[in-house]
Amino acid sequence: MAGHSDIVLDGRAVLIVDDDPAVRNSLQFRLEIEGYSVRTYARGADLLGDPTVSSAGCIIVDYRLSDMNGLDLLQDLHRRAIKLPAILITTHPNASVRARAAVIGAVLIEKPLLNEALIEGIRSAMR
Repeated sequence: MAGHSDIVLDGRAVLIVDDDPAVRNSLQFRLEIEGYSVRTYARGADLLGDPTVSSAGCIIVDYRLSDMNGLDLLQDLHRRAIKLPAILITTHPNASVRARAAVIGAVLIEKPLLNEALIEGIRSAMR
């Protein structure tokens, strides 16, 4: 598992799932500056293997992961009765991705992540 596995998850912790290490690191840095505890994962399977996931406050997941897509990951979490507020990040989402994200209840934010869109999305999701 990538990231800080020693971080205790609480209702303010943000989980990031992205297979691009540069994206994971930049998101982690940005969110820690905002005061969030952050744990990162390179693959969906890494997140699914973490027994503490349900204690987090929010999940940010890239749509295109190396081992699955982000919507499938979120659906798998729901099947396990883990329903965290979720933000799906992707480039150029088609109508199908938008519809599936809406059904799951995930906020969709398009890359590049400009301005405060992601921070506002997290604040909104954690309310």
